[in-house]
Amino acid sequence: MDISELSRLAGVSSRTLRHYDAIGLLPPAWTTPDGRRHYDEPGLLRLQHILVLRELDVPLETIASIVDTDDPALTASFLRDHHAALLARRDRYAALAETVETTLTHLETGLPMTAADMFEGFDHHRYEPEARERWGDDAVETSNAVWASLGVEGQRRHQAEHTAIAEGVARLAAAEVSPEDQELQALIARHHAWVSLFWTPGREVYEGLGRMYAEDPRFRATYDKFGDGTAELLRDAIAVYASGLSD
Repeated sequence: MDISELSRLAGVSSRTLRHYDAIGLLPPAWTTPDGRRHYDEPGLLRLQHILVLRELDVPLETIASIVDTDDPALTASFLRDHHAALLARRDRYAALAETVETTLTHLETGLPMTAADMFEGFDHHRYEPEARERWGDDAVETSNAVWASLGVEGQRRHQAEHTAIAEGVARLAAAEVSPEDQELQALIARHHAWVSLFWTPGREVYEGLGRMYAEDPRFRATYDKFGDGTAELLRDAIAVYASGLSD
């Protein structure tokens, strides 16, 4: 594979590849008389290793000492470590992405969100001063205190209550009950109480929350995993329940 093909395939500029050659980090397998560099499979694997290390912010001088090993077992060991680091970074970024999504939902619909939720996925000690500056000490302390006061078992019970409600709605969705069904409305009352742990939504906001459950693909998937039609029935039943609330 020549340098142009490798540049296109790996997303690395030809200039960078030439620099890697110049510093002895990635020499080509051979060079044509006109100076065109070509790379074989070991070279491709070496470049992959280099790029992984660059993604992990490893300096070039350190990368050279890692990729220059001739021991396949040691190389595999390095790669396992790098793989674990990449997975950890992926999980952290996934958590950050979910936090941003939750924040958008909070801002757009009023869905309850604790201070801890706002900084899920971050280094909490690093960003707590920012949380206090933006949201205020009282908001941070109150929100965290409510959740912390539940204790581990209380937090689990709160999460288990949500699962029980969703399972109940799914069962009634399968039975094709109407949104006004008495048993269903009892579940919605439990749901409203569940949401109100941190903040009590009024009629308009609670109805909007129900619409979000059915219309937002992320939330729809969360509920429909319990059974087809769960999100839609939850939306319709919340609309009925919300009609009896005040703003």
